[in-house]
Amino acid sequence: MASIVVPFHGAGGKRRLEPERIRSPIALAMLADVLAACAAVAETVLVTADEEGAALASNLAVRTVPDPGRGQGAAVAAGLAAVGGGSALVVNADLPCAQPRDLLTLLGGLPAGGIALVRGADGTTNALALASPALFAPLYGPGSERRFREHAARLGVEAAVAEIPNLAEDVDTLDDLERLEERTGPCTREAFAALRVGLAR
Repeated sequence: MASIVVPFHGAGGKRRLEPERIRSPIALAMLADVLAACAAVAETVLVTADEEGAALASNLAVRTVPDPGRGQGAAVAAGLAAVGGGSALVVNADLPCAQPRDLLTLLGGLPAGGIALVRGADGTTNALALASPALFAPLYGPGSERRFREHAARLGVEAAVAEIPNLAEDVDTLDDLERLEERTGPCTREAFAALRVGLAR
């Protein structure tokens, strides 16, 4: 049975999302939509040091693991250690369009003994599927999709790149949010609708 790890840095991880006052409510709303999609598929672990994020996870019956505070790679490693063996998905918290079927598609595209990944538009990695947590390496950042594929090659395992639009679309800016609004989950849509009134002033 697969497990899912979601790392969440909190609103501080969304510095390009302006104006600043919308960061926290939008980051938490996106997290709520991602966790709801993940929890519908498999046991889900949230890795965070953010108190509001942890409270949200508790309301959704999602287990929380403390973020060790050394970046996304370390957070994911902590989450994978908590779920133990077996296949695992790693899903970023800023993918508010994610649906359970998207996660099942990614899991279904996992090569035997290998990895599958979803590339963001900027060459980063939005989601990972791992046949085993032991295949993970902390390779996030610019160009990480290429580095994960190279890592798989060094290990001698297959790496598949999955084309899953709802997982390829992450939200970093207000423009991203406006472009994707109609496809986002209910929490993100509701939060953005509430904030839109203030933005128009």
